Amino acid sequence: MPGELNNFAQGYIENPERIKKLYKRTLIIIVISQMFGGAGLAAGVTVGALLAEQMLGTNAFAGLPAAFLTLGSAGAAFSVGRLSNRLGRRMGLATGFITGGLGAIGVVFATVFNSVPLLFASLFVYGAGTATNLQARYAGTDLATNKQRGTAVSIAMVSTTFGAVAGPNLVDVMGDFALSIGVPELAGPFILSAAAFILAGIVIFIFLRPDPLIIALNINTNKKNTILNETLEKKQSNKKGITIGATIMVLSQIVMLAIMTMTPIHMGHHGYSLRAIGLVIGFHIGAMYLPSLFTGILVDKFGRTAMAIASGITLLLAGVVAAIAPADSLFLLVVALSLLGIGWNLGLISGTALIVDSTEPSTRAKTQGTVDVFIALAGATGGIMSGLVVAGSSYETLSLAGGILSLILIPVVIWSRSGKE
Repeated sequence: MPGELNNFAQGYIENPERIKKLYKRTLIIIVISQMFGGAGLAAGVTVGALLAEQMLGTNAFAGLPAAFLTLGSAGAAFSVGRLSNRLGRRMGLATGFITGGLGAIGVVFATVFNSVPLLFASLFVYGAGTATNLQARYAGTDLATNKQRGTAVSIAMVSTTFGAVAGPNLVDVMGDFALSIGVPELAGPFILSAAAFILAGIVIFIFLRPDPLIIALNINTNKKNTILNETLEKKQSNKKGITIGATIMVLSQIVMLAIMTMTPIHMGHHGYSLRAIGLVIGFHIGAMYLPSLFTGILVDKFGRTAMAIASGITLLLAGVVAAIAPADSLFLLVVALSLLGIGWNLGLISGTALIVDSTEPSTRAKTQGTVDVFIALAGATGGIMSGLVVAGSSYETLSLAGGILSLILIPVVIWSRSGKE
């Protein structure tokens, strides 16, 4: 880093109160950007599969939108992570959000011209917004202490709730708006996404100064008591922590995305309106983020592995309820998708805290980006397989299989207990 940055960071080393103030300010900026980002990600979740079914004329490939979106998310996670590692969180996150907004605009044009290739290409680009929305959770942890990391992640995530819950419930409103300007109804939510992602990027670009990752890196470099030579045992412990954290998040993502992707299709086949579908998905997304008010505190207080076990059990319950729920029971679908969101939340926050615990500032963003690539690829796999499973069997089979898969989290956690969290 340039000398002036080191000197600037030195002021933070010598004044811990400045670090605390910057930590709090960073969280405020992340909260604001995540409110917009949450609204941006809701469109793909709510109407992506319905849009593909409408344009393709079959539900066998209804999982493809989620697959392209998550593949794009994987590429963006890799790029945003490395860009953040080189230039700081500000440039990485701002670039990712704005790219996602441009992808949402592409989806709108794809519906206007009824172009399936443009739809899938645009969803791939739109995935950058989803990846960035997820990676923003790390920015709040850069200046957090060990006992603050779970809470910092939770604050970033719970702020997503405001936009993420509002988005699905604006499906009808945005659909009417789209029709009023001559655009197909299902493209309406993507108009909202475009504006929301671009606004999130602008907020990050203008206000995330000084950059928390750059400050954290310089503080780490300048500390007089930094241990320069880590032992092999510590390095192995760090690698194990990264592996465990990644595995927890990957399994949670597969189960969550597979069941979530096909729920709108399942509901559509049983005569539910867009409003009802938006309601269920709204509860689901709310459950993905709103519990963060408590999850981060629980993760910091009771440990990462205990909450990972809770994640596996909750996801199992979600799969079972979705599988046994009568098709005409909107209430049980809300319960199932809410449990699905809570289970994902528990897995993501506990896994994220493990990743942060196990990385150093100099490589943290790059490692986090790489882990999020695997999470996104897992989501793509879940999205593709979900459509094929439902087409070949049923939604009930998919839900039950997802719940059973989540139990793998328990042996992963048992293995993790052989070392430090």
